[in-house]
Amino acid sequence: MHVHTHRTRPPPMAFTATLFRPRCTLQLPTSPRLRPNARPTVAAPLPPVAAMWRQVHGSGDWDGLLRPLHPVLRGEVARYGALVGACYDALDMDRSSPGYMRCKDRMLHETLAAAAAAGGAAGYEVTRYIYAAPDVAIVPPPVAPAGAAWVGYVAVSTDEMTRRLGRRDVLVAFRGTVTPAEWTANLMSLLRPARLGGDPRRSDDDVKVESGFLNLYTSPAAGTGGAGAAAASCREQLLGEVSRLVASCSSTGADDEISVTLAGHSMGGALALLLGYDLAELGLLNRRGGAGRSRRIPVSVLSFGAPRVGNAAFKARCDALGVKALRVANVRDPVTRLPGALLNERTRRLLGGGAGAWCYVHVGVELALDFASLRDLGSVHDLGAYVSCLVAQGGAQRRHRHQGAREAAASGGAAWRGDRPQLAALGFLLFLYGSLHHHWPLIINPLLITLFSNLSY
Repeated sequence: MHVHTHRTRPPPMAFTATLFRPRCTLQLPTSPRLRPNARPTVAAPLPPVAAMWRQVHGSGDWDGLLRPLHPVLRGEVARYGALVGACYDALDMDRSSPGYMRCKDRMLHETLAAAAAAGGAAGYEVTRYIYAAPDVAIVPPPVAPAGAAWVGYVAVSTDEMTRRLGRRDVLVAFRGTVTPAEWTANLMSLLRPARLGGDPRRSDDDVKVESGFLNLYTSPAAGTGGAGAAAASCREQLLGEVSRLVASCSSTGADDEISVTLAGHSMGGALALLLGYDLAELGLLNRRGGAGRSRRIPVSVLSFGAPRVGNAAFKARCDALGVKALRVANVRDPVTRLPGALLNERTRRLLGGGAGAWCYVHVGVELALDFASLRDLGSVHDLGAYVSCLVAQGGAQRRHRHQGAREAAASGGAAWRGDRPQLAALGFLLFLYGSLHHHWPLIINPLLITLFSNLSY
């Protein structure tokens, strides 16, 4: 397939989550030690991904695959995590570079090629780079000129990978928060009507999402259009390219299997969910099969350490549209509890259904992990730590959980357990920030830059 490249990697971090700067990857045990004279057991061969790709992609809401974690699903989730990690590896973070906040093309392709050579972790051809620029005021102005930043890429599986997966996979991968403008947008925590549907007769006013994520998704991104062309928003870039790839893949054969996988870390997980909802709402994944039958191409959202995105009506609409979402969440990661540390699922149950319009609710199924590094608290949100935990512990992560908790307590790490008051206080401050930013952005933004911008570099 022909590769179209544009231009644009961040350090592993994102959204408010990156209050703790992620720098390291956890070193976790890869296998239990055998007792003396113990006879190693021979594991039964695993079914190929192609034989169960629909279950792995969420056709049954991952029922029976999470507890314990199925080895095939574990491998696929870790593989997609590595593909998201390429966004961080290839982002030019050198402020003196002419390609600042753009993709280092060669680095991205080398990263994907190296992953493929190491065991089939890649096998995708990049077809488009995606840029985004939230429409927010930054005071004081950033050091580098303001403009669109590279946030991810669209790719399609190669023929070899397609045979392994059992279908042609269209992939969209997103990084997390890096720029001061993204920080500002992510902290705009007031809920706002999504209004992304294509049917003007139906009102989306009950379906609300975080205003900052929606701003980043829909704001024009300067520099993405051609000469004399209007700047295309992140949304326009994504809808156009995914639609083109789906149409192209569909034209190769009416019975070829196709899937759309949207993967992201932190803020990128929020963008992935917005895109999945948008694609399904617009009906862009409806495909005509043989004998005139209409089939819907399955779309799955895979997020790592992602925050909440919308309210209960947003979740209900995603469920009704068949958007499948698997949230990989470290139980110690505060970002997965934001926004909505105060107004969330639990609050909604206490206050009744009438409060649902203003309460944040997670979408999808959670795959819970438990890891922490006491030497670097940022690792609780580090994408590398997420992937390492999956690869190293696999389905045994729950088995080691209590042992890890005892070790953490012995080292003084018990503060991470049961610190709901601290998380609630943090959530309240972030909610207050988002509310004040909505009314007085020129007063509140300097505080944002002072507290958070240096954490991104």
